[in-house]
Amino acid sequence: MQPIKSIAAILEPSHDKTSDSVRLELAKQLKNVRENFTAVGDEEMVKTVLSYTDGFWNGLFTCYDHSYMPRTNNDLERFFRNTKKKHRRTTGLRSWNEYILRCGEYIVFVDDALQQTDIVQRLSSVSYDMYKAEVKQWRLRLSESTKRRQFRNDPMAYLKKVEFKWMC
Repeated sequence: MQPIKSIAAILEPSHDKTSDSVRLELAKQLKNVRENFTAVGDEEMVKTVLSYTDGFWNGLFTCYDHSYMPRTNNDLERFFRNTKKKHRRTTGLRSWNEYILRCGEYIVFVDDALQQTDIVQRLSSVSYDMYKAEVKQWRLRLSESTKRRQFRNDPMAYLKKVEFKWMC
């Protein structure tokens, strides 16, 4: 169990940790586990630890550079539950599926972003050209779901609109 406690200590959040420092420390610890736990009963533990860390490696370190990112699955579930509750209180609707389809999946971060202290600084660092390119991509991504929703709501009106576009 000693390597598990060491890994947990490495992953424990702290203000002085960055994703790079934690990534480097964890890589060293995993190398240590690979090299030093070679006894007959250790293979399963080593295999499990390595497969878990390998599976989560890409997203494992984001929370160290961005304090607003939920660190654990429980934190993430709590974040979504609170966001959903606020939407339900605001709109009176139990389901938020249409809201997310209409506005895009990143809409859940808006309320959280508004509460971040450095949001103005972060937004002002984005150039206007980058902003316009992102808006264009955003609209392009949402256009398919918008078309499907329009067709589902009123197929005849949607088809007439498409036919009119083709005729012009």
